[in-house]
Amino acid sequence: MKQIIIIVLISLFRYGNSQVTISGKVVDFKNQPIFGANVYLDGTYDGATSNENGEFFFSTEEKGMHNLTVSFISFETKTIYKDVSKMSNLQIKLREDVESLDTVVLSAGTFEANDNSKVSVLKPLDVVTTASALGDFVGALQTLPGTSNVAEDGRLFVRGGNADETQIFIDGIRVFTPYSPTTNNIPTRGRYSPFLFDGITFSTGGYSSEFGQALSSVLLLNTINEPIQEKTDIGLMTVGASLGNTQKGEKSSLSFNANYINLGPYLAVFEDRNDWEKPFSAAQGEMVFRRRFNSGIFKFYAAFDTTNFELTQEDINFEDGLQYALSNNNFYLNSSYKGALGNGWALTSGLSYTFAKNRVDIEESNIENQENSAHLKVKLKKRFNSRFKISFGLEQFLTKFQENFKGQTLDEDYGFDNNITAGFAEADLIFSKNLALKIGVRADYSEIFKTTDIAPRAALAYKVSQNGQFSLAYGNFYQNPNSNALKFNQNLSSQKTSHYILNYQYVDKGKIFRAEAYRKDYDNLVKFDTEFETFNSNINSNGNGYAQGLDLFWRDNTSLKNLDYWISYSFLDTQRDHRNFPMAVQPEFATKHNFSIVGKYWIESLKSQAGIAYGFSSGRPYTDPNTDKFLEERTKPFNSLSVNWAYLIDQQKILYLSVNNVLGFKNINGYQYSNTPDVNGQFNRRALRPAADQFFFIGFFWTISEDGNDNQLNNL
Repeated sequence: MKQIIIIVLISLFRYGNSQVTISGKVVDFKNQPIFGANVYLDGTYDGATSNENGEFFFSTEEKGMHNLTVSFISFETKTIYKDVSKMSNLQIKLREDVESLDTVVLSAGTFEANDNSKVSVLKPLDVVTTASALGDFVGALQTLPGTSNVAEDGRLFVRGGNADETQIFIDGIRVFTPYSPTTNNIPTRGRYSPFLFDGITFSTGGYSSEFGQALSSVLLLNTINEPIQEKTDIGLMTVGASLGNTQKGEKSSLSFNANYINLGPYLAVFEDRNDWEKPFSAAQGEMVFRRRFNSGIFKFYAAFDTTNFELTQEDINFEDGLQYALSNNNFYLNSSYKGALGNGWALTSGLSYTFAKNRVDIEESNIENQENSAHLKVKLKKRFNSRFKISFGLEQFLTKFQENFKGQTLDEDYGFDNNITAGFAEADLIFSKNLALKIGVRADYSEIFKTTDIAPRAALAYKVSQNGQFSLAYGNFYQNPNSNALKFNQNLSSQKTSHYILNYQYVDKGKIFRAEAYRKDYDNLVKFDTEFETFNSNINSNGNGYAQGLDLFWRDNTSLKNLDYWISYSFLDTQRDHRNFPMAVQPEFATKHNFSIVGKYWIESLKSQAGIAYGFSSGRPYTDPNTDKFLEERTKPFNSLSVNWAYLIDQQKILYLSVNNVLGFKNINGYQYSNTPDVNGQFNRRALRPAADQFFFIGFFWTISEDGNDNQLNNL
């Protein structure tokens, strides 16, 4: 009996001494206690929860080396590996989880239009339901701050830069000819259908070192990764027709879209100021093939379009007007792959090819040109953890341009090869939920100039409150001159800008406010000593300039039921000494004040969405040869109010109506002066007005889908 008692006592003694107490305190990086943190030994039931002072303690029979895990919502989980006997009086600091939705976002100079973005200024739906846009993504982006209204052109003019300074990319790969060709005083449009894209990033400055050959801005268009279902889209419009279809397999899908536009019937009813011998007509076809793999996705995108028209435009120097004819064929191919390689590595690669051929007849002169361009890109990205990521890559731009000019006394061939090899590297450092840094560098070697341009770039963001943050960005940006200069002279330099940006952004429950100040300094801009670039021009890279200003943006879609609206304002102060300018002045495409307001209201009882878009721009500079001043005169301000109406006949049939400039404002884009003075020594002039003061559009759109609920509201 005594032996049994001794054995029990020894067992109890051993058991009592085998327990170890694990204790400590859990705090954040400001040394504030964390209440409710879970603390436990991996693979056991031993653990506890921290109290209001952040303290915890529990006992365990475990011995030796073990993992102690500490976790709490909105903080990164921490694991401590050490001997259990040494896990007492631990001081544990948890770092904030930087992947949560309220983490700081690098936003300087960038507008997101993406359903998956943490902060989206616009949604993909906005691109095609803005009243003034007429289904063109460029038209919708012109309602954002930082853009200038150049109504007769139609392209993006950003922060004092001309349209050539904005480059467009599809799935990260360059588009060399993104706009349809046109003639004077008739705005162009983007070539590609908005409904193929589910995300848009519009950088008005300070963009990533991944993107180059753009002085002012880049527009990134991302195609849909995977369609939801099979469907067919049919459109009948006052200007043409469209047809689209999507087929979906288990791991692949195929979408195509075809459009035919002919303004002949429309112009027969609504005549404009041009005398059309052959009204504008265009045919376009595009397709996207997608194939998913276990760790990536491959996309193949191809588009072809052809454009033809012939007209006579009023010209003060030609009594019978100026005859102009254009024929264009354009082919674009884009293939890309994006996938995971394992161990935190990811690969993005792509290739684009462009073939563009133009024939332009002006009176008795003929110009034919052909461009073959390609872009190859490989990018690797490594995610070490949620706080540190790096990316780097190589890319090659290849352009061959050839042109022939035939006139009454001249027949000349000319052109250039413009090949650029580039490399880039960039790092993202997330110090906390409140502080983030992006730093990178880019190098471009231009074969035509035999020079290498090094462009450092950096962006910093700091969250000052739950909803507000500040961002800073700096960077150098280079771009080779366009074909108008290079086709006559290759002894030039890369044009350069330096961007400085300060941004404040506030986001809260469907409301967003942005204020951004910026400064841009230009160097090596193209100059010449003739009216425009010709064989006899003395073309050099001695130009310079600056642009500075303030952009404001406000959007609210929650304060009033069914109402969504945004307001934009931009102030621009810019001067350039470029082209044939005798001095630095505000260029003719720049407007000092730009204001727009867009509103959309859903009327449930009528199953309709009504929209308005108002745009205002202050007067643009022009030169009056009757004075000795250069670009000192100003046109009257630009005003336009557009309205639209989308009516759901049923879930899959929509009737759509829109009127641009519904009030018929008599806008003037500038003035053309005669080449010679009259008997009084005065140069006569005529106002350069839009071809038509208003544009009316009616369309019927029908979607046939598997579930019977899909519609084309987001394609309008």
